[in-house]
Amino acid sequence: MNKTSIPSIDSIDRQWFLVDAENQTLGRLATEVASILRGKNKPNFTPHLDTGDFVVVVNAEKIQVSGNKAHQKLYKRHSGRPGGMKVENFNALQERIPERIIEKAIKGMLPHNALGRQLFRKLKVYKGAQHPHEAQKPSILKLDPATSAIK
Repeated sequence: MNKTSIPSIDSIDRQWFLVDAENQTLGRLATEVASILRGKNKPNFTPHLDTGDFVVVVNAEKIQVSGNKAHQKLYKRHSGRPGGMKVENFNALQERIPERIIEKAIKGMLPHNALGRQLFRKLKVYKGAQHPHEAQKPSILKLDPATSAIK
């Protein structure tokens, strides 16, 4: 009889990865990053535990979408007040807060519970090429722009 081993919280080693979003497709990048945040790329992946790594995404303003999504994709938010719905398309949000586009895409691919909120805190998205996480020495994660597969 084989026993399933559950990794202890102390035995999980977390790495830092740096992803450049320049000329990447939004959904393809988001799936790869969400997979790394969950820890699905590790042999000790456990669905109900946080076994994932930290991910830093830079150049968020240079993310691409296919087709007419730049004009047609809508981002909605509500203030909680009557008549408080705000609607913005992809281009307008990319000019104003480009980090939010990537954050929202990745957050939708994480579990919608307390574990998902814990995983989301390990994601850092920045507008330009500069980020304040040089001390963690993140290893560069190469994504192929055409297929967005990890190399």
